Amino acid sequence: MSSYKGAPVISVFGSHAPQPECPLYEQARELGYRLTEAGFKVATGGYEGTMAAVSQGAVEAGGHPVGVTSSIVEASRGASLNRWILEEVRYETLQERLYHLVTKNEGMIVLEGGIGTLSEFSLAWSLLQVKEIQKRPLVVMGQLWKEFLRSFIRQEYVSKQTAHLIRSLDTPAEVVSFLLSSRSNGSHQGVSHV
Repeated sequence: MSSYKGAPVISVFGSHAPQPECPLYEQARELGYRLTEAGFKVATGGYEGTMAAVSQGAVEAGGHPVGVTSSIVEASRGASLNRWILEEVRYETLQERLYHLVTKNEGMIVLEGGIGTLSEFSLAWSLLQVKEIQKRPLVVMGQLWKEFLRSFIRQEYVSKQTAHLIRSLDTPAEVVSFLLSSRSNGSHQGVSHV
């Protein structure tokens, strides 16, 4: 099994709720597989749901998924590391965990989710907007985000330039194709390691 040391890292944000065999879980599993097949290393929040699915797909493709975990998350909701994680990066606070997931990558994918996923997405978008992190792909997948962005983005609050920091795509194949295209034309300028 390849350790993918030095491979470009893609952070994937998503819900802890989806269970194996449900459509969102299987889509996330396919995403992890395709990302690994394309030469990326995946990092997730390390727990269950789509985080486990992405990690499972990565392992099935011979990859080395990373889980970025936090003691406070485990204490507050009894979460535990999913069985597919081969490398854990552990923090005490949620703030440290979020910052790692959002900054230590060459691109980010946001799957459907709740407050935690919204936090990750918002922080990523905000840091890209003010150029605190270098430009890199920020991709959202799913109807939830299409509806959210359609109702949230207003010209008087969100400039076209800021709105264009996000790419909305529908399938794992489209996401991976976009990431590879971005990488080849120099849009990936993030951190290559976890």
